[in-house]
Amino acid sequence: MNETEVDGLSIATYESEKINGVDVIVDCDKDEVNDENILGKVFDTTDDAYAFYNDYAFVHGFGIRIHTTYKNKETNEPYRKILVCDKEGFKREDGNTSSGNEKKRRREVRVGCKAMLRISKKKDRKWFVDLFDDTHNHELSITPTKVMKHRSHAKFHRTVECKSLMVQLNQSGLKPSQIKKAINAMKTSNEVDVTSKQCVDVLSEQRKHNRGREFYGLIKHLQDKALVDNDQYYVVDLCSDGRPKNIFWADRRSRDDFTKFGDVVVFDVTYMTNKFKMPFAPFTGVNHHGQSILFGGALLENEKEETFVWLFEHFLKCTFSKYPKAIITDQDKAMGNAIKKVFPNARHRFCAWHIKKHELEHLRPYVSRYSDFQESYKEWAKAFLKDIFLAGMTTSGRSESINSFFDDFVNSSTMLNDFLIQYDKAVSSRRAAEEDEDFKTMNSRPVLSSINPIEAKAGECYTRKVFEIFKKEWIEATSNLTHETLSKSTEEIKYRVGQLDVDKKYWRIVRFCLLNKMHVTCSCAKYETCGILCKHILYVMKKRHVDTLPSHYILPRWTLNARYKVGKRSSGLEEINNENGVSAYTLWCVRLNFNKVIEQAKVSPSEIENVNNILIKLLQEQAIRKKPIPVENVSQGSCVRISQVDMMPQLSVRYPLGPTNTKGRPKIASRIKSSLEVPKKRTCFDRIGSLCY
Repeated sequence: MNETEVDGLSIATYESEKINGVDVIVDCDKDEVNDENILGKVFDTTDDAYAFYNDYAFVHGFGIRIHTTYKNKETNEPYRKILVCDKEGFKREDGNTSSGNEKKRRREVRVGCKAMLRISKKKDRKWFVDLFDDTHNHELSITPTKVMKHRSHAKFHRTVECKSLMVQLNQSGLKPSQIKKAINAMKTSNEVDVTSKQCVDVLSEQRKHNRGREFYGLIKHLQDKALVDNDQYYVVDLCSDGRPKNIFWADRRSRDDFTKFGDVVVFDVTYMTNKFKMPFAPFTGVNHHGQSILFGGALLENEKEETFVWLFEHFLKCTFSKYPKAIITDQDKAMGNAIKKVFPNARHRFCAWHIKKHELEHLRPYVSRYSDFQESYKEWAKAFLKDIFLAGMTTSGRSESINSFFDDFVNSSTMLNDFLIQYDKAVSSRRAAEEDEDFKTMNSRPVLSSINPIEAKAGECYTRKVFEIFKKEWIEATSNLTHETLSKSTEEIKYRVGQLDVDKKYWRIVRFCLLNKMHVTCSCAKYETCGILCKHILYVMKKRHVDTLPSHYILPRWTLNARYKVGKRSSGLEEINNENGVSAYTLWCVRLNFNKVIEQAKVSPSEIENVNNILIKLLQEQAIRKKPIPVENVSQGSCVRISQVDMMPQLSVRYPLGPTNTKGRPKIASRIKSSLEVPKKRTCFDRIGSLCY
C-alpha cells in the first residue's frame, strides 16, 4: 500500500484488477493505516463500516449519511460506497420558482463539507477504507446531547430489539406511523424519537430479506396449523411453473360454524389487501348473536368463472357437501354462472345495495312516465324474497363490515407470508367478541316487559341480542296493534292486523291454523326471512291465549345452544347423506371422537392396549358382517393438500401473477369502501330484522 497526498487528502493506493470489466481494488494491508487507524481498516459488511464511521462521528461531534453506492452494471452488486458528513454538499434548488406559489423552504443545513469515508470491496468480499478525509468546514457539536440530534445518531431504530419490535408490530397490522408512536412511548428519555421513515426503512429491509419466500411462508403457515388442527381444510392451486393461482382455507371452528349458521352465506371479492393484489374473498355468515362470522377465506388469481367454480367446489367439499340455502353476492356474471354450476339448489340473490346503485341509471324514465311507479317499485322485490331465509341479511354489507374489520390487521403492503397470520388474528378477535356475548347471555337475565309466558319463553331461549329484537316486536304487538277478522272456518281463522293510524292497505294478513299443531303465518314473512316471529303473529297469539312460544318457532341458530363448544359437534343443518348412507359430517364427528379416545388413552400403556383390543374386536365383528368401513369421504374431514403442494421441494415457488382485471374496481383503491366508511351514500341496514330492498 502506498499513501499519497492529493488536494490535501490522504489517499491509500492499491493494486487493482478488472472484475467483470470493473476496476476493483483487490488487496490491502490492515496494519498500514494513518494515525487514527482508519485508512485501510477492514469490515465484513457495509453495515459494519457504517456503524464504525457513525460511532467515530458521534465522538467527534457530527453526523453522517450515505452519499453514493457504486454497483457493477452486469451483476448489480455494490463494489464501492461513500459515506459523508451530513453537512456535505448543498441543497438542490427547484428550478420552477417563477410562479407566486412558492413552497416554504426549510433552513439550509448543508454547507459543502468535504469530510468523508470511502470503502471498497476486496477479493475476499470484505470491505476496507481506501479514502478518508476528516476536514470539516463547520463547527462540530461538542456535547453528547447535541450530537444526538443528528439523524444518524438517532440509532435506537437500528438496534436488534427495535427492529424486532417494528416487525412484530407490523405483523399485527400496524402502519409505520402507528409503530412510531408505540415505540416512542416505550423508549427511554435519552433516546431520540423514532420516525415513520425509519420504520418504513426497517420494514423494507425485512421484506427484501423475505423476498422469494412469501408464498412458501404462506404454505408453511398452513402446514404448521394442520399439525395442531387436524380438521383444518386448505387447498392450493399452483401453475406448472410454481406460481400460486388460488388458495382457500378454513379451520375446524369455521367448518363447525357452517354446520350451524351456514344457511345463508355472503360472498364478496371487493377487497385487495396484499402486496400482490390477489383479491381476498371471504365467505361470511351471521352467528347466534347477529355478529359476522367467517366460514373460510381465499386469495384468488382473478375473477373469472373457472376460478369461482374451483373455489366453490372446494368450499362445498370443506363444508361436508352441505349447500347454503341462500347466497348473497354482487351482480357479477362470472360469479353467478359459477353459483349455478356448483350450488344449483341454493337461492342466489344480489346485494340490495348494488341494485339500488343502478336505480337512477335505469329507472328514471319510468319514474317520470308513471306517477305510481316509485311506490310500486319499492314493493316489487319483496314478493320474490318471502320464501327465502336470509337471517336478517339483505346486502353484502355483512361482508363489507368484515372487510372493514380486516383494515385493522392488514394493508396493501402486507406480504403473503404475513397475510394468514393477520387473518388468524382478525378471526380470533371476532371469536373473542362472540365468546364475550356468550358470557353476557349466560350471566344475565332478560328484563321482561310483561308477565306473559310467550315473552318469558323467548327470554329463556334466545341470546341476549336476539331477544332484544323479539322484545321490540312483542312490545309493539301488545301496545300498538289492532285487528279485524276476515274469515273463519273449522280449520283456519284469517285476520287483518295493523295500526289504527295506518291505512289498512298496509295491514298484514295473519292466518291462524286451528288444527292440532299450531301453525301461524303472516304476509310480512318476517319469520320466514329472519327466523323471528313478527309483531302481527305475536298479537294474534296473545289474542288467542296461546300459553307459550311454540318450540317449532324457535330456531336453534338464535339460541345459546348454538354456541361453539370445544370437542363437541352438533349439526345445525339438515344432513345430506351420500350413496352409502353416511354423510361426510357424520364421518367427521366419528373421527373426532376416535381421536379424542386416542389422546386420552395414550398416557397409559394399559389404556392404549385396552383401546386397541376394542378396535380389534370391532374390526372382527365388521368382517363377520362383511360391511367394510366406507372411506370415500375420509379426506373431507382432514387437511387437504393438492399434490402440487406436496411437490413443493421440487418446485421453485414464485411470485403470484396477480389479477388481470378487477371487474371495474378502481386501480388505485385497495377495496370498495365499506358501508361503515361512507354511511351517507348507503341506505341499506346490516342488522337482523332490518330488511330493505
